[in-house]
Amino acid sequence: MSSLFSAPDGGRTPDPALAHRRADVTVTLHGPDGVPLAHHDVVVRQTRHAFLFGCIGFDLVDLANGTSPDPEYDGRLADAWFDVFNQATLPFYWGTFEPQRGAPRTEQLLRAARWFAARGVVVKGHPLVWHTVQPDWLLGLPDAEVERLQRERIRRDVAAFRGVIDTWDAINEVVIMPVFTAQENAITPLARRRGRVEMIRMAFEEARAENPGATLLLNDFDMSTAYECLIEAVLEAGIRIDRLGLQSHMHQGYWGEEKTLEILDRFARYNIPIHLTETTLLSGDVMPAHIEDLNDWQVESWPSTPEGEERQADEVERHYRTLLSHPAVEATTYWGLSDRGMWLNAPGGLLRADGSPKPAFARLRELVKGEWWLAPTTLRTDAEGRIRVEGFLGDYEVEAPDAGTAVLTLATPGRSAAAVTLPPR
Repeated sequence: MSSLFSAPDGGRTPDPALAHRRADVTVTLHGPDGVPLAHHDVVVRQTRHAFLFGCIGFDLVDLANGTSPDPEYDGRLADAWFDVFNQATLPFYWGTFEPQRGAPRTEQLLRAARWFAARGVVVKGHPLVWHTVQPDWLLGLPDAEVERLQRERIRRDVAAFRGVIDTWDAINEVVIMPVFTAQENAITPLARRRGRVEMIRMAFEEARAENPGATLLLNDFDMSTAYECLIEAVLEAGIRIDRLGLQSHMHQGYWGEEKTLEILDRFARYNIPIHLTETTLLSGDVMPAHIEDLNDWQVESWPSTPEGEERQADEVERHYRTLLSHPAVEATTYWGLSDRGMWLNAPGGLLRADGSPKPAFARLRELVKGEWWLAPTTLRTDAEGRIRVEGFLGDYEVEAPDAGTAVLTLATPGRSAAAVTLPPR
């Protein structure tokens, strides 16, 4: 039997640290008549990664709605986005999603979500509950009224986007929520009165009531034991967490492999798949270490530099290799494609502000669509109609040029066998 490897040139040795991401499948190919397709040339090509390589899609909402002020620039961003990523996070911050009470931006976000989904992208909403970016019209209302409106908001939006967005950051940054003082808002007083666990219960139960099949995340930037204690309290309260969200904004420097793995190991002990929900690595000077709240660092100019761009490329590769090496990690989302509009005006994009790619973009693309991607390869079936397919977990097309095309999903790591039948032409 022929062998099919993941590297485009067929000569790269698979990384043993990623064995849990790969399958080695003996596939028996049948024709439409059910007879094994013996001694046939077939082309196998990868079409989707099972691992979720995400990026925020905030900058592409206007393009998806046909309202982009610069469609040429945004079109280049979109080409770069779809060249690498397969999960998009869209913004549902209550204060910008519904700045006027009773007038949510549902249609605009729904068009954007459908635009991504039509291109095979998994779409995620962020977030349903958060104490920051809150609508001003909530201020001054009694806690009971705020809670009622928050519950209604969760149900309304989860129901409206069901089937298009089925993954949500149900609640964001709860560790700090009851003690947050940087900005007046109506959610912090509610969290202080109800408590962290009950705020999480509200978010998860209301969302699950409208979409029982949704994937709901508990998301936080606090990687201390405070987050671990909160997770344990939530689980003890009988609240089901589908995924754990860990933020990794590295404005003060790259964590490094040792710290990253230590964090992943600590949170993996709950046996809940982990999503690295917000990742940033800089291509310029890093923020001073003494800054406790990243929002306190405000500068007019924070340029990307040639030296910083080379460092960012190396750190992006090291970080993604580390994440994929850990079996608990299911997804990672980079927090900004280009420097234009980056949080804190930081040089954290994979593209420069003019849309040109930094070395980090090329490095990440080479991993996702090169080393970790199966290039189209021609194989010949044996006398029993078998080929051997070895590649990263995900979806593949198997095409017999004279007999049709079938879909093959590699879902289980390690050695296995499968049968594929080509549909009638």
